[in-house]
Amino acid sequence: MTPNGTTTSARPQHPRRRPGQAQPVPGGTLDARIPPLRVRIGSPTSLLAVIPGLLGFDPGHSFVVIGTEPGTAHVRITLRYNVPDPRHPRVVDALARHAVGLLTAQGVTSAVAAGYGADAAVSPVAAALREHASAAGIAVTEVLRADNGRYWSYICRDPECCPPEGTPFDIADHPAARALRAAGGRVLADRDALAASVAATGGPQGAAMRRATRQYLAQAVRCATRLDHADMHVALPRLTATLGRVAVLGAIERYRAADAVPAEDAAWLTVALGQVRVRDEAWARMDPGHQGAHLRLWTDLTRLARPGFVAAPASLLAFVAWQAGDGALANVALDRALADNARYSMALLLREALDSGAPPSMARLPMTPEEVEAAYDAAEAAEDAAEAAVPAGEAGRK
Repeated sequence: MTPNGTTTSARPQHPRRRPGQAQPVPGGTLDARIPPLRVRIGSPTSLLAVIPGLLGFDPGHSFVVIGTEPGTAHVRITLRYNVPDPRHPRVVDALARHAVGLLTAQGVTSAVAAGYGADAAVSPVAAALREHASAAGIAVTEVLRADNGRYWSYICRDPECCPPEGTPFDIADHPAARALRAAGGRVLADRDALAASVAATGGPQGAAMRRATRQYLAQAVRCATRLDHADMHVALPRLTATLGRVAVLGAIERYRAADAVPAEDAAWLTVALGQVRVRDEAWARMDPGHQGAHLRLWTDLTRLARPGFVAAPASLLAFVAWQAGDGALANVALDRALADNARYSMALLLREALDSGAPPSMARLPMTPEEVEAAYDAAEAAEDAAEAAVPAGEAGRK
Protein backbone atom coordinates (compact mmCIF):
# COMPACT_ATOMS: atom_id res chain seq x y z
CA MET A 1 0.00 0.00 0.00
CA THR A 2 1.70 3.23 -1.10
CA PRO A 3 0.42 6.59 0.19
CA ASN A 4 -0.05 9.34 -2.35
CA GLY A 5 -2.64 11.62 -0.79
CA THR A 6 -4.64 12.47 2.31
CA THR A 7 -7.43 14.85 3.21
CA THR A 8 -9.56 15.74 6.17
CA SER A 9 -13.24 14.96 6.37
CA ALA A 10 -16.69 16.43 6.69
CA ARG A 11 -18.39 17.12 9.99
CA PRO A 12 -21.88 15.83 10.72
CA GLN A 13 -24.87 18.13 10.84
CA HIS A 14 -25.69 19.56 14.24
CA PRO A 15 -29.14 20.96 14.99
CA ARG A 16 -27.84 23.87 17.06
CA ARG A 17 -25.29 25.08 14.58
CA ARG A 18 -25.16 28.84 14.16
CA PRO A 19 -24.45 30.42 10.76
CA GLY A 20 -20.71 30.39 10.10
CA GLN A 21 -20.00 28.05 13.01
CA ALA A 22 -17.90 24.95 12.25
CA GLN A 23 -19.53 21.59 12.83
CA PRO A 24 -18.27 19.47 15.75
CA VAL A 25 -16.30 16.36 14.82
CA PRO A 26 -17.40 13.11 16.50
CA GLY A 27 -14.84 12.26 19.13
CA GLY A 28 -12.89 15.50 18.76
CA THR A 29 -10.42 16.91 16.26
CA LEU A 30 -9.85 15.44 12.81
CA ASP A 31 -6.47 15.64 11.09
CA ALA A 32 -4.67 14.23 8.09
CA ARG A 33 -1.34 14.53 6.31
CA ILE A 34 0.40 13.42 3.11
CA PRO A 35 3.73 11.68 3.78
CA PRO A 36 6.82 13.17 2.09
CA LEU A 37 7.30 10.00 0.00
CA ARG A 38 5.61 6.76 -0.89
CA VAL A 39 5.98 3.91 1.55
CA ARG A 40 4.59 0.40 1.55
CA ILE A 41 2.21 -0.90 4.21
CA GLY A 42 2.53 -4.66 4.08
CA SER A 43 2.04 -5.72 7.69
CA PRO A 44 0.44 -4.57 10.95
CA THR A 45 3.77 -3.22 12.16
CA SER A 46 4.33 -1.25 8.96
CA LEU A 47 0.84 0.23 9.28
CA LEU A 48 1.64 1.38 12.82
CA ALA A 49 5.03 2.68 11.64
CA VAL A 50 3.49 4.77 8.84
CA ILE A 51 0.67 6.41 10.80
CA PRO A 52 2.84 8.86 12.78
CA GLY A 53 4.42 10.02 9.52
CA LEU A 54 1.01 10.41 7.90
CA LEU A 55 -0.15 12.60 10.77
CA GLY A 56 3.11 14.40 11.56
CA PHE A 57 2.80 13.58 15.26
CA ASP A 58 2.46 10.59 17.55
CA PRO A 59 -1.20 9.52 17.35
CA GLY A 60 -1.67 9.22 21.11
CA HIS A 61 -5.32 8.52 21.98
CA SER A 62 -6.52 8.42 18.35
CA PHE A 63 -8.52 6.34 15.93
CA VAL A 64 -7.05 6.47 12.41
CA VAL A 65 -8.81 5.32 9.24
CA ILE A 66 -6.93 5.01 5.95
CA GLY A 67 -8.90 4.62 2.72
CA THR A 68 -7.15 3.26 -0.36
CA GLU A 69 -7.73 3.68 -4.08
CA PRO A 70 -9.61 0.88 -5.81
CA GLY A 71 -7.23 -1.48 -7.58
CA THR A 72 -4.02 0.34 -6.59
CA ALA A 73 -3.89 0.26 -2.77
CA HIS A 74 -2.63 3.85 -2.85
CA VAL A 75 -3.75 5.93 0.09
CA ARG A 76 -6.52 8.29 -0.97
CA ILE A 77 -7.68 9.57 2.39
CA THR A 78 -6.46 9.41 5.98
CA LEU A 79 -8.71 10.37 8.88
CA ARG A 80 -7.71 10.82 12.51
CA TYR A 81 -10.25 11.18 15.30
CA ASN A 82 -9.86 11.46 19.02
CA VAL A 83 -11.12 8.21 20.51
CA PRO A 84 -14.54 9.06 21.99
CA ASP A 85 -15.72 8.16 25.45
CA PRO A 86 -17.30 4.67 25.20
CA ARG A 87 -20.01 5.82 27.59
CA HIS A 88 -21.38 7.89 24.71
CA PRO A 89 -22.39 5.27 22.11
CA ARG A 90 -24.10 7.85 19.91
CA VAL A 91 -20.80 9.67 19.46
CA VAL A 92 -19.07 6.38 18.66
CA ASP A 93 -21.69 5.57 16.04
CA ALA A 94 -21.55 9.10 14.61
CA LEU A 95 -17.78 8.81 14.23
CA ALA A 96 -18.07 5.55 12.31
CA ARG A 97 -20.88 6.85 10.10
CA HIS A 98 -18.90 10.00 9.46
CA ALA A 99 -15.75 8.13 8.43
CA VAL A 100 -17.62 5.69 6.21
CA GLY A 101 -19.62 8.51 4.63
CA LEU A 102 -16.45 10.26 3.58
CA LEU A 103 -14.81 7.05 2.36
CA THR A 104 -17.90 6.43 0.23
CA ALA A 105 -17.86 9.98 -1.12
CA GLN A 106 -14.22 9.48 -2.16
CA GLY A 107 -15.03 6.26 -3.98
CA VAL A 108 -13.02 4.19 -1.52
CA THR A 109 -13.82 0.46 -1.44
CA SER A 110 -11.02 -0.74 0.85
CA ALA A 111 -9.70 0.61 4.14
CA VAL A 112 -7.55 -0.18 7.17
CA ALA A 113 -7.71 1.36 10.63
CA ALA A 114 -5.86 1.54 13.93
CA GLY A 115 -7.05 2.67 17.34
CA TYR A 116 -4.76 3.66 20.18
CA GLY A 117 -5.70 3.04 23.80
CA ALA A 118 -7.55 0.65 26.05
CA ASP A 119 -9.78 -2.08 24.63
CA ALA A 120 -12.86 -0.64 26.34
CA ALA A 121 -12.43 2.62 24.41
CA VAL A 122 -11.20 1.37 21.03
CA SER A 123 -13.35 -1.75 20.56
CA PRO A 124 -16.70 0.06 20.22
CA VAL A 125 -15.28 2.32 17.52
CA ALA A 126 -13.72 -0.60 15.67
CA ALA A 127 -16.99 -2.54 15.76
CA ALA A 128 -19.04 0.44 14.59
CA LEU A 129 -16.62 1.15 11.76
CA ARG A 130 -16.73 -2.44 10.52
CA GLU A 131 -20.52 -2.52 10.72
CA HIS A 132 -21.08 0.68 8.76
CA ALA A 133 -18.29 -0.08 6.28
CA SER A 134 -19.78 -3.48 5.52
CA ALA A 135 -23.19 -1.94 4.92
CA ALA A 136 -21.58 0.55 2.53
CA GLY A 137 -19.69 -2.14 0.60
CA ILE A 138 -16.27 -1.09 1.92
CA ALA A 139 -13.85 -3.90 2.75
CA VAL A 140 -12.01 -3.22 6.00
CA THR A 141 -8.97 -5.45 5.61
CA GLU A 142 -7.33 -4.66 8.94
CA VAL A 143 -8.28 -2.99 12.19
CA LEU A 144 -5.65 -2.82 14.92
CA ARG A 145 -5.58 -1.69 18.52
CA ALA A 146 -2.22 -0.50 19.85
CA ASP A 147 -1.41 0.04 23.51
CA ASN A 148 1.75 -0.07 25.62
CA GLY A 149 3.99 -1.46 22.88
CA ARG A 150 1.60 -4.23 21.77
CA TYR A 151 -1.04 -4.53 19.10
CA TRP A 152 -4.16 -6.63 18.66
CA SER A 153 -6.09 -7.30 15.46
CA TYR A 154 -9.87 -7.19 15.31
CA ILE A 155 -9.70 -9.05 11.98
CA CYS A 156 -7.25 -11.88 12.62
CA ARG A 157 -8.49 -14.63 14.94
CA ASP A 158 -5.52 -17.00 14.57
CA PRO A 159 -3.80 -17.24 17.98
CA GLU A 160 -0.60 -18.37 16.26
CA CYS A 161 -0.04 -14.98 14.61
CA CYS A 162 -2.37 -12.86 16.73
CA PRO A 163 -2.04 -14.07 20.33
CA PRO A 164 -4.65 -12.90 22.86
CA GLU A 165 -1.96 -11.18 24.93
CA GLY A 166 -1.08 -9.02 21.91
CA THR A 167 1.98 -8.82 19.67
CA PRO A 168 4.97 -6.68 20.73
CA PHE A 169 6.03 -4.09 18.19
CA ASP A 170 8.68 -1.40 17.82
CA ILE A 171 8.38 1.12 15.01
CA ALA A 172 11.38 3.31 15.88
CA ASP A 173 13.72 1.47 13.53
CA HIS A 174 11.14 0.23 11.05
CA PRO A 175 12.16 0.78 7.39
CA ALA A 176 9.04 2.87 6.74
CA ALA A 177 9.78 5.13 9.71
CA ARG A 178 13.43 5.46 8.64
CA ALA A 179 12.40 6.35 5.11
CA LEU A 180 10.03 9.04 6.35
CA ARG A 181 12.73 10.53 8.58
CA ALA A 182 15.28 10.44 5.76
CA ALA A 183 12.85 12.34 3.54
CA GLY A 184 12.56 15.08 6.15
CA GLY A 185 9.23 14.03 7.59
CA ARG A 186 8.84 15.21 11.16
CA VAL A 187 6.95 13.37 13.86
CA LEU A 188 6.15 15.54 16.87
CA ALA A 189 5.33 14.22 20.31
CA ASP A 190 1.60 14.88 19.96
CA ARG A 191 -0.92 17.25 18.44
CA ASP A 192 -0.32 19.77 21.22
CA ALA A 193 3.30 19.98 20.07
CA LEU A 194 2.09 20.77 16.57
CA ALA A 195 -0.18 23.50 17.92
CA ALA A 196 2.74 24.87 19.92
CA SER A 197 4.74 25.22 16.70
CA VAL A 198 2.34 27.98 15.57
CA ALA A 199 1.57 29.44 18.99
CA ALA A 200 2.20 33.10 19.75
CA THR A 201 5.79 34.09 20.45
CA GLY A 202 6.25 35.23 24.02
CA GLY A 203 9.02 36.77 26.07
CA PRO A 204 11.00 39.83 24.97
CA GLN A 205 10.27 39.21 21.29
CA GLY A 206 6.53 39.09 21.93
CA ALA A 207 6.71 42.28 23.97
CA ALA A 208 8.70 43.97 21.20
CA MET A 209 6.06 42.92 18.67
CA ARG A 210 3.30 44.45 20.79
CA ARG A 211 5.15 47.77 20.95
CA ALA A 212 5.99 47.73 17.25
CA THR A 213 2.39 46.92 16.28
CA ARG A 214 1.10 49.89 18.30
CA GLN A 215 3.76 52.13 16.77
CA TYR A 216 2.91 51.16 13.19
CA LEU A 217 -0.79 51.69 13.82
CA ALA A 218 -0.06 55.14 15.23
CA GLN A 219 2.24 56.00 12.32
CA ALA A 220 -0.46 55.09 9.81
CA VAL A 221 -2.93 57.38 11.59
CA ARG A 222 -0.42 60.24 11.63
CA CYS A 223 0.32 59.76 7.94
CA ALA A 224 -3.38 59.84 7.05
CA THR A 225 -3.83 62.96 9.18
CA ARG A 226 -0.97 64.75 7.43
CA LEU A 227 -2.45 63.93 4.04
CA ASP A 228 -5.79 65.32 5.20
CA HIS A 229 -4.13 68.54 6.25
CA ALA A 230 -2.58 68.75 2.78
CA ASP A 231 -6.04 68.34 1.17
CA MET A 232 -5.12 64.85 -0.05
CA HIS A 233 -7.69 62.76 1.76
CA VAL A 234 -6.93 59.02 1.76
CA ALA A 235 -8.97 56.72 3.96
CA LEU A 236 -6.81 54.99 6.56
CA PRO A 237 -7.64 51.44 5.35
CA ARG A 238 -6.74 52.34 1.77
CA LEU A 239 -3.54 54.03 2.86
CA THR A 240 -2.55 51.00 4.92
CA ALA A 241 -3.33 48.69 2.00
CA THR A 242 -1.38 50.81 -0.49
CA LEU A 243 1.75 50.90 1.65
CA GLY A 244 1.32 47.39 3.00
CA ARG A 245 1.01 45.68 -0.39
CA VAL A 246 4.56 46.61 -1.24
CA ALA A 247 5.89 45.26 2.05
CA VAL A 248 3.97 41.98 1.94
CA LEU A 249 4.81 41.22 -1.67
CA GLY A 250 8.44 42.00 -0.89
CA ALA A 251 8.32 39.59 2.06
CA ILE A 252 7.01 36.80 -0.19
CA GLU A 253 9.92 37.33 -2.58
CA ARG A 254 12.46 37.37 0.26
CA TYR A 255 11.23 34.06 1.65
CA ARG A 256 11.25 32.52 -1.81
CA ALA A 257 14.90 33.54 -2.02
CA ALA A 258 15.57 31.59 1.21
CA ASP A 259 15.75 34.85 3.16
CA ALA A 260 13.47 36.22 5.88
CA VAL A 261 12.15 39.61 6.90
CA PRO A 262 13.78 41.45 9.80
CA ALA A 263 11.88 41.02 13.05
CA GLU A 264 11.26 44.76 13.26
CA ASP A 265 9.33 44.64 9.96
CA ALA A 266 7.06 41.76 10.95
CA ALA A 267 4.70 44.01 12.91
CA TRP A 268 4.02 46.19 9.88
CA LEU A 269 3.38 43.09 7.76
CA THR A 270 0.75 41.82 10.20
CA VAL A 271 -0.91 45.25 10.31
CA ALA A 272 -0.96 45.43 6.51
CA LEU A 273 -2.44 41.92 6.20
CA GLY A 274 -5.37 43.17 8.26
CA GLN A 275 -6.52 44.81 5.03
CA VAL A 276 -8.40 42.27 2.94
CA ARG A 277 -6.90 43.54 -0.31
CA VAL A 278 -3.37 42.89 0.96
CA ARG A 279 -4.32 39.44 2.20
CA ASP A 280 -6.04 38.55 -1.07
CA GLU A 281 -3.09 39.69 -3.17
CA ALA A 282 -0.80 37.55 -1.01
CA TRP A 283 -3.25 34.62 -1.28
CA ALA A 284 -3.27 34.88 -5.08
CA ARG A 285 0.52 34.48 -5.08
CA MET A 286 0.61 31.20 -3.15
CA ASP A 287 2.09 29.22 -6.03
CA PRO A 288 2.47 25.58 -4.88
CA GLY A 289 5.96 25.57 -6.38
CA HIS A 290 7.11 27.65 -3.39
CA GLN A 291 5.32 25.76 -0.62
CA GLY A 292 8.35 25.49 1.65
CA ALA A 293 9.03 29.22 1.52
CA HIS A 294 5.38 30.09 2.04
CA LEU A 295 5.06 27.74 5.01
CA ARG A 296 8.06 29.45 6.65
CA LEU A 297 6.69 32.93 5.97
CA TRP A 298 3.20 32.40 7.32
CA THR A 299 4.39 30.31 10.26
CA ASP A 300 6.74 33.14 11.27
CA LEU A 301 4.04 35.79 10.95
CA THR A 302 1.38 33.67 12.66
CA ARG A 303 3.67 33.27 15.66
CA LEU A 304 4.73 36.91 15.72
CA ALA A 305 1.30 38.48 15.13
CA ARG A 306 -0.33 40.06 18.15
CA PRO A 307 -4.02 39.69 19.11
CA GLY A 308 -6.29 41.22 16.50
CA PHE A 309 -3.78 40.57 13.70
CA VAL A 310 -3.44 36.77 13.78
CA ALA A 311 -6.37 35.72 11.57
CA ALA A 312 -4.89 36.73 8.20
CA PRO A 313 -1.42 35.13 8.44
CA ALA A 314 -2.87 32.07 10.19
CA SER A 315 -5.45 31.62 7.43
CA LEU A 316 -2.76 31.94 4.78
CA LEU A 317 -0.71 29.37 6.67
CA ALA A 318 -3.71 27.05 6.71
CA PHE A 319 -4.14 27.44 2.95
CA VAL A 320 -0.54 26.59 2.07
CA ALA A 321 -0.56 23.71 4.59
CA TRP A 322 -3.65 22.36 2.83
CA GLN A 323 -1.85 22.76 -0.51
CA ALA A 324 1.01 20.70 0.93
CA GLY A 325 -1.40 18.02 2.14
CA ASP A 326 -0.72 18.79 5.80
CA GLY A 327 -4.26 18.83 7.13
CA ALA A 328 -3.10 18.67 10.74
CA LEU A 329 -1.07 21.87 10.40
CA ALA A 330 -3.90 23.50 8.45
CA ASN A 331 -6.33 22.75 11.27
CA VAL A 332 -4.14 24.06 14.09
CA ALA A 333 -3.52 27.21 12.02
CA LEU A 334 -7.28 27.63 11.60
CA ASP A 335 -7.72 27.13 15.34
CA ARG A 336 -5.44 30.13 15.85
CA ALA A 337 -7.19 32.21 13.20
CA LEU A 338 -10.66 31.59 14.59
CA ALA A 339 -9.54 32.10 18.18
CA ASP A 340 -8.40 35.57 17.06
CA ASN A 341 -11.54 36.29 15.01
CA ALA A 342 -14.37 33.75 15.16
CA ARG A 343 -16.05 35.28 12.09
CA TYR A 344 -13.00 35.59 9.85
CA SER A 345 -14.39 34.66 6.44
CA MET A 346 -11.26 33.11 4.92
CA ALA A 347 -10.74 30.87 7.95
CA LEU A 348 -14.38 29.77 7.92
CA LEU A 349 -14.19 29.05 4.19
CA LEU A 350 -11.05 26.94 4.60
CA ARG A 351 -12.44 25.06 7.57
CA GLU A 352 -15.54 24.15 5.57
CA ALA A 353 -13.33 22.97 2.70
CA LEU A 354 -11.14 20.84 4.94
CA ASP A 355 -14.07 19.47 6.87
CA SER A 356 -15.85 18.50 3.65
CA GLY A 357 -12.97 16.21 2.71
CA ALA A 358 -11.67 18.40 -0.11
CA PRO A 359 -8.26 17.02 -1.19
CA PRO A 360 -5.13 19.19 -1.55
CA SER A 361 -5.65 19.24 -5.31
CA MET A 362 -8.63 21.52 -4.66
CA ALA A 363 -6.53 24.10 -2.83
CA ARG A 364 -6.57 26.34 -5.86
CA LEU A 365 -5.74 30.03 -5.93
CA PRO A 366 -8.88 32.20 -5.83
CA MET A 367 -7.77 34.47 -8.68
CA THR A 368 -4.60 35.52 -10.43
CA PRO A 369 -2.74 38.48 -8.90
CA GLU A 370 -3.78 40.54 -11.91
CA GLU A 371 -7.45 39.67 -11.40
CA VAL A 372 -7.26 40.57 -7.72
CA GLU A 373 -5.67 43.92 -8.52
CA ALA A 374 -8.21 44.70 -11.23
CA ALA A 375 -11.15 43.78 -9.00
CA TYR A 376 -10.01 45.97 -6.11
CA ASP A 377 -9.02 48.84 -8.40
CA ALA A 378 -12.51 48.76 -9.95
CA ALA A 379 -14.16 48.70 -6.52
CA GLU A 380 -12.08 51.65 -5.32
CA ALA A 381 -12.81 53.61 -8.52
CA ALA A 382 -16.53 53.03 -8.05
CA GLU A 383 -16.27 54.15 -4.43
CA ASP A 384 -14.40 57.30 -5.45
CA ALA A 385 -16.98 58.06 -8.13
CA ALA A 386 -19.83 57.64 -5.65
CA GLU A 387 -18.17 60.00 -3.18
CA ALA A 388 -17.49 62.56 -5.89
CA ALA A 389 -21.19 62.51 -6.89
CA VAL A 390 -22.36 63.49 -3.39
CA PRO A 391 -23.18 67.25 -3.25
CA ALA A 392 -20.87 69.28 -1.03
CA GLY A 393 -23.59 70.08 1.50
CA GLU A 394 -24.61 66.47 1.87
CA ALA A 395 -20.97 65.39 2.13
CA GLY A 396 -20.56 67.77 5.04
CA ARG A 397 -23.55 66.28 6.84
CA LYS A 398 -22.26 62.68 6.44
